[in-house]
Amino acid sequence: MEHQQGADGAGSFGLALLRRAVDVRGSEVAAALGSFATFALVLGGYYLIRPVRENVSAEATADQRQLWFLLVFAVMLAAVPVFAWVVARVPRRAILPGIYMFFVGLMVFFWLTLRSGGDGTLGASFFVFGSVFNLFVVSLFWILMSDIYDSEQAKRLYGFIAAGGTTGAVLGPFAANSLVTVVGQENLLLIAAAVFVLAAALSVWLRGVAVRDQAAPNGKNEAPPTLRSLLSGAERVLRDSYLLRIACYVLIANLLSTFFYLEQSRLAGEVLPDATTRVQFFAERDLITSVLSVLVQVFLTGRIMARFGVGVAAAVLPALTVIGLGVYAAMPALHVVAAIMVAERVAAFALSNPATKVLYTAVDSDERYKAQSFIDTVVYRGGDALSGAVFNGLTKAVGLPLSAVAVLSVPVAGIWLAMSLRFDRALRQRLGETAR
Repeated sequence: MEHQQGADGAGSFGLALLRRAVDVRGSEVAAALGSFATFALVLGGYYLIRPVRENVSAEATADQRQLWFLLVFAVMLAAVPVFAWVVARVPRRAILPGIYMFFVGLMVFFWLTLRSGGDGTLGASFFVFGSVFNLFVVSLFWILMSDIYDSEQAKRLYGFIAAGGTTGAVLGPFAANSLVTVVGQENLLLIAAAVFVLAAALSVWLRGVAVRDQAAPNGKNEAPPTLRSLLSGAERVLRDSYLLRIACYVLIANLLSTFFYLEQSRLAGEVLPDATTRVQFFAERDLITSVLSVLVQVFLTGRIMARFGVGVAAAVLPALTVIGLGVYAAMPALHVVAAIMVAERVAAFALSNPATKVLYTAVDSDERYKAQSFIDTVVYRGGDALSGAVFNGLTKAVGLPLSAVAVLSVPVAGIWLAMSLRFDRALRQRLGETAR
């Protein structure tokens, strides 16, 4: 009896702490905690796979990496309408667990084949898989959230649920770094598969305990993009200078960040002696990035945007890139490139992404959905594909050293920086036009 009273007291204390942090109602506690745990598993599982994908990239040649980025872009374009077709026609309760189990099957397949050695085709397949599936597992999770929470609940609970993803983004790299020396890199895929099985099971349980469970998403959350919406979004972006400016920002961001990504992969393949060491290296970088991103998001993001505006927040990333290109040109070493990538990714996650999301608030909902879908998929992955082709062309076809390529990239980053600093003015103008 005393033990039971102690457990009840601990539970009441935990519930009181939760309600201090989150405006959660009594009937929502189980669903909110389950949603938090599910998103932690989703991103934690992805970050278990990510270092293995980075190691595969490090073992490839520059030509192979360029081809793989093109394949990622092509597969993403083909997968988006298929994904939308599935979401539109399969019963909602079966979509997330079904597709997650499909990905689990692919993880087990890659686990079996990577253990046997494999070949270049297998490496390409796994790199494409690791680059594309993240888009869909996260989209599926938020579709589930839109099914079980209404708009009023979403406003109160989504911040807490998103923190679950951040928790997974911290624990995933930490687990990968700790486990790879014990189980080997291939077995990280099997662990990730088990994590996604648990996430799929939790998603089924969530529908049973959630306060709200409807067959269609509410108006607050967008459906997944379709091929028609992507084409419509492309037309809107090309005809609207405001949206075109956002698209150019995203394109240049990916173009230049992929330069550092390709260099990190090349240098890691040359400097680090074995696969386990490389997986640990990439997992440590992911862990550092996630922890720093959380700190900036909690303590700085809101203050910077409130005091200085979205232009300054968006400009931090290009400013760091200008500095990074100069530092790399002087010291093209692995740990220098890795430090630049950590700084860039923290700026992107904590400042650049929130700033661009604010810019979308000045356009109507239909325009926002179609244009943002196009920018977040085609433009985003297109920047990756274009970067490999451009930088490989400059180094191989033209014969420029990489340090010279970095110097030539500085003016592009400068244009990107100047474009960022004009975002506040563009946002005010667009809001004024909307008001009129």
